[in-house]
Amino acid sequence: MAIVSRGFHGRKRSDDGRLPPGQYETHDFPVLSAGPTPRISRDRWEFAITTEAGVRHAWNWAQLTALPSERPTVDLHCVTKWSKFDTEWQGVSLDLLLEDVESAADFALVHSYGGYTTNLPLEDLLDGKAWIAYGYDGEDLAPEHGGPARLLVPHLYLWKSAKWVRGIQLSLEDELGFWESVGYHEYGDPWREQRYQGD
Repeated sequence: MAIVSRGFHGRKRSDDGRLPPGQYETHDFPVLSAGPTPRISRDRWEFAITTEAGVRHAWNWAQLTALPSERPTVDLHCVTKWSKFDTEWQGVSLDLLLEDVESAADFALVHSYGGYTTNLPLEDLLDGKAWIAYGYDGEDLAPEHGGPARLLVPHLYLWKSAKWVRGIQLSLEDELGFWESVGYHEYGDPWREQRYQGD
């Protein structure tokens, strides 16, 4: 059984300034995962933000989807060098979810069902830059793309947009996530080609 699922079909270059260096455009939506796809029913799904002091703010599926949602259209850039333009999502802004969370943290460690983690500076989840997304292209988000809900942080390489998201731990110190602990870049800016440590 393959650890990383397949899904690459063709390469098309773009010259309109939207393609970061070293990337190629695809019209497919390749499916890449570090393990098997978790299957989480909505009636037991939960998302929580936990502060550095241990204060927990949690939403079940009904509570999350009752919040005002946004419909961002964004470009995606994968560390494996494909980019997909104008993807259409639906989800709740992290600005809204963090609005009543009191924290002095500078960092976030994102946790997924299935055990995946990834780290980000907290500022990269704020100011309209990140969502908990549960819809894609007018439909419910499919499990292979991270459904029922995933983190969406489109200004960074896609491994930072954790699939099957279940929580965010806020922290005063940075803690490496899954890929970061095995050599991927701690930040992952596609415009600076920050794929691996030292890039």
